[in-house]
Amino acid sequence: MLLSGCFAVNGTRRQEVAAHRAASCSDCERALFHAERQLGHADGSDDAADLVSPTQFGRLAGFCYLSLGDHRRAEILLTDTAEKLRDRRKSRAIVLGNLTLARIRQRDVEAAVASLTEAIAELETTRGGGGMNIVFGAARELRPWRQEPLVAEVHDRLFGLMTAA
Repeated sequence: MLLSGCFAVNGTRRQEVAAHRAASCSDCERALFHAERQLGHADGSDDAADLVSPTQFGRLAGFCYLSLGDHRRAEILLTDTAEKLRDRRKSRAIVLGNLTLARIRQRDVEAAVASLTEAIAELETTRGGGGMNIVFGAARELRPWRQEPLVAEVHDRLFGLMTAA
């Protein structure tokens, strides 16, 4: 009887978490809609025009969906954004790090290693601090697969990134 009560409470808790996630997602999508409209109105006469890039929304939305646990949606947005960021290497390293996290959380280790490898390549030239933090966090999430040759190889590249000056 005690165990069935625990399962009932656990089931209720899952429903509460799902309801909270749905509410958070709805709030997030409203905020993203508002942000997209605001960014769409930015033009060269705006004092902050230099701070806005065409990839701003994709970076923001990708991170939001990653945080909400909608990893597939995050992956789609971040993949597209990374392609558009070829000329902004520091920003691209961050996006690729987040893309790696989205792929890890979908258990697509091969794709995660591919995007992590790209992020490391960007960091080898930029040494961008934000990208470093995200990439090393993604590498920690790859620990369950550390015995896989692809994962071991990318961890070796990270070690090289730490030791190179």
